[in-house]
Amino acid sequence: MIGKLTGKIAGKSPEGVLIDVNGVGYDVVLPLGTLAGLPPTGTEISLSIHTNVREDELRLFGFANEGDRTAFRTMIKVSGVGPKLAVAVLGALSGDQLASAVNEGDTRRLTAIPGIGKKTAERMILELGGKLTPGKGASSDSPVGVLGELSSALVNLGFKQARVDKAIAAIEKSGDVNRPFEDLLREGLAALRERG
Repeated sequence: MIGKLTGKIAGKSPEGVLIDVNGVGYDVVLPLGTLAGLPPTGTEISLSIHTNVREDELRLFGFANEGDRTAFRTMIKVSGVGPKLAVAVLGALSGDQLASAVNEGDTRRLTAIPGIGKKTAERMILELGGKLTPGKGASSDSPVGVLGELSSALVNLGFKQARVDKAIAAIEKSGDVNRPFEDLLREGLAALRERG
């Protein structure tokens, strides 16, 4: 099975990235946060990979770090949580944030993610409790870390840094930065569109 890919970004889509590894293109599905943080096309990257094999398809899921891949692999063992939903969860929360939400029994934070109802959130907390450990060191839970990631993601999507800084300042002024990354990214994109 493929566990890691290192190659050049040959293309991007809303679902993931095409990585050229010595002339062979691999389609890799990515969580939204990882996708938004990708460097420009033509840049070499390295991703941790989970190879998902089903009777009718073989799909590659990519992660910026080993912690997120471990969180993904642990999540898909939960009844009712498939790869698509697990990627959506990691698009809204980092592996560390997910571990914190699960270990604190924070159903509100989990149900804020599209596709996760109260029962699924409760089942995740029950089945994942103690299995996910937040990493040591800096966590992207801190507002500064999240806003820094958001700034980087918006610049990587092609917006000018000056415009991004204004959008980030507006989000920060609203006071509610302790939300899933996916929500902050949507708000940042909306703010940039409004400003033209």
